[in-house]
Amino acid sequence: MSDPLADIVTLLQPAARYSKLVSGAGMWRVVRRETGQPFYCVVLEGAAQLSAEDDRIILREGDFVLIPAAHAFTMSSLGAELSPGIDPLTVTMLPDETRHGDPDSAPNARLLVGHFSFGSPDAALLVSLLPQIIHIRGENRLSAIVHLVTDEARAERPGKDMILARLLEVLLVEALRSDAGKEAPRGILRGLRDARLALAIRRLHEDPAREWTVEQLADEAALSRSAFFNRFRHAMGLAPMEYLISWRMALAKNLLRQDGIGIQEIALRIGYGSASAFSTAFTRFVGLPPSRYAEQARTLANAAA
Repeated sequence: MSDPLADIVTLLQPAARYSKLVSGAGMWRVVRRETGQPFYCVVLEGAAQLSAEDDRIILREGDFVLIPAAHAFTMSSLGAELSPGIDPLTVTMLPDETRHGDPDSAPNARLLVGHFSFGSPDAALLVSLLPQIIHIRGENRLSAIVHLVTDEARAERPGKDMILARLLEVLLVEALRSDAGKEAPRGILRGLRDARLALAIRRLHEDPAREWTVEQLADEAALSRSAFFNRFRHAMGLAPMEYLISWRMALAKNLLRQDGIGIQEIALRIGYGSASAFSTAFTRFVGLPPSRYAEQARTLANAAA
């Protein structure tokens, strides 16, 4: 059967931006205003406090944090005293790391932080299915993957971009499934955690072109139509047919950005009997016809090349 979590992460098309080693000494604070791109952090030594998305999290050595869409967050020292004459917002570039707080004192925290981006034109939709913050404690596998990402990002080796893309996909999947033991917010993790719903979601991802009805999906989940509908909407945050259409359009956008695939073929791949039916549905969902969308996508891709 299909793996919806892997499907979503692959379609997000993660790409590396940068990573760096940072440390804090004395009383220190970092205030960031971001543009909604993913942010991750591994605590290598010491402890710190992270405030983001109305959450306040104590981070300790070995902890991993991922914010799939970071807009604003603050990271600060934990229980440290203010160094005389040192502004907690002070930043100093040391030979091997970026120091926050007192540049001359021993660090009370050392962290590896990084940002990456999502290439998918439907990133906002897909990210909305993920938790706002993922905090994992004591998972050595994640730390190892982050170190591999950092090492690859800093080196200039053949195949770098491809390796980084695959490593980031692995990082995301590993982080999401490591978070599975916690109470998930509405979205794909909560849906997949429900054994009945997971059956239907996997079948939907396995065969998105099928003419699914709520009744058929309910049968896959071995639930009545009303029980399935209410359970799905409560777990996922949207109705079954809304999710199906959103997933089909996310697949369509990805296919439209590729060369050599015609509108008719795309229509059949995602469950529309004709190019005109697909074009009507796509235009209603996206706001412009698929041919225009494909043209704009290729123009943007050529400009970025």
